[in-house]
Amino acid sequence: MKIGVVTFPGSLDDVDAQRAVTIAGGEAVSLWHGDQDLKGVDAVILPGGFSYGDYLRCGAIARFAPMMEEVVLAAHRGMPVLGICNGFQILCESHLLPGALIRNDHRKFVCRDQVLKIENASTAWTSSYEVGQEILVPLKNGEGGFIADEATLDMLEGEGRVVARYVGDNPNGSLRDIAGVTNERGNVVGLMPHPEHAVEDLTGPGTDGLGFFTSALATLLQTR
Repeated sequence: MKIGVVTFPGSLDDVDAQRAVTIAGGEAVSLWHGDQDLKGVDAVILPGGFSYGDYLRCGAIARFAPMMEEVVLAAHRGMPVLGICNGFQILCESHLLPGALIRNDHRKFVCRDQVLKIENASTAWTSSYEVGQEILVPLKNGEGGFIADEATLDMLEGEGRVVARYVGDNPNGSLRDIAGVTNERGNVVGLMPHPEHAVEDLTGPGTDGLGFFTSALATLLQTR
């Protein structure tokens, strides 16, 4: 199974995401922001970093990258797409996910290991987990506060589209402690913390993040 990882100018975690795919048992394929060729991949990851320097709003410029035209079309056709941190911001700017990410409420960059509670284990990227399972993955962001109007928040809650919540102190002021959400179909997921940094015992806080990548591979196998 081929999972593409898009590199934008300013991406920091693209190689880490590729490594996570490989450790999970998939084939990582590098995709360039300026191209319009998905190279036959079965899923796509938008990695963390500071795409285009995070000028304007985070992810606002990346939304218009030629590669994103292809990603949006593929997502609407059902291709699994995961946005991590800056990738989550890009998914919101591209209107593949509702809401927006704004500056942390304490106005400081946060970098720490973070406990998450899995709320939805039926998406293309979370099927390896169980509802209510708590995992530990790194978190690093300056604009990670998830916001939406009350009607949208109630919709996400009512439809079970909150993927994960922060456990303990809210690290960035995200409304209702939301750390990640999914689209209605469950193929597109945005997550602010970094599961790609928790896929092997040698580095990071264990392997709790690996399930996001094994989930995608399992989902793809089921569709073959």
